[in-house]
Amino acid sequence: MADSYTYISDKEAKELICEMGRRVYNKNFVAANDGNISIKTGDNEIWTTPTGVSKGFMAPGMMVKMDLSGNVLEGANKPSSEVKMHLRVYQENPEATAVVHAHPPVATSFAIAGIGLDKPVSPEAIVLLGKVPVAPYATPGTQEVPDSIAPYCKDYNAVLLANHGALTWGRNITEAYFRMESLEHYALMLLYSNHIIQKSNELTTGQIAELISIREKMGIQTGGIPVPNSERKAETTAGLSGEMIELIVKKVTEEVLKNVIK
Repeated sequence: MADSYTYISDKEAKELICEMGRRVYNKNFVAANDGNISIKTGDNEIWTTPTGVSKGFMAPGMMVKMDLSGNVLEGANKPSSEVKMHLRVYQENPEATAVVHAHPPVATSFAIAGIGLDKPVSPEAIVLLGKVPVAPYATPGTQEVPDSIAPYCKDYNAVLLANHGALTWGRNITEAYFRMESLEHYALMLLYSNHIIQKSNELTTGQIAELISIREKMGIQTGGIPVPNSERKAETTAGLSGEMIELIVKKVTEEVLKNVIK
């Protein structure tokens, strides 16, 4: 984290966690005691939600303060066992100062199906999210979970957790929460267009390049670049190896970046 960054106060962090908890609960992104939220308030300190409490009915005094090694520093309650995911995000991505984990129904359905959200159909999704990969399945609460998301924490803005839910992060709690909203909205659009209407017009490489340029002007350097299906014909061409397909996709991505530079 840059030296010029100013963290929010403990009081504000605890109040914001409660506010975002009410939002994810009222949006039906969680049920019962599901989900967890955290905010970084120092280079080695976070406040996070307690275990066994509904996110819609939290109070600031319930929050738990921890260091990035997982030690409890303050608070009478126990943190969620899934806080390991949050800690891993902060360890891997120095720009992240807030993390939201929830189970939004549509996005979680894609996670259950093992389908990532990477179709270039929505300008807003490309700018705010980019591509959303699916992390391999890991038993909730175990060390397998943070290990499964580690490869995605720095270069992406969100990840689907196979058969589990979704995780988003951001430079502040508002950005992290809005990414969860955008994630579910994006998943719903893909559900309607690809599986109900069964037709979608994807954006072209040039249109995607323009959106990536807008994203960079907003200071967002992460998210990856969705590649239109028309440029990924190799994926459905028999006889090509996985390595060859990866090289073709990489080539298309390079072309998009060239357009951005222009």
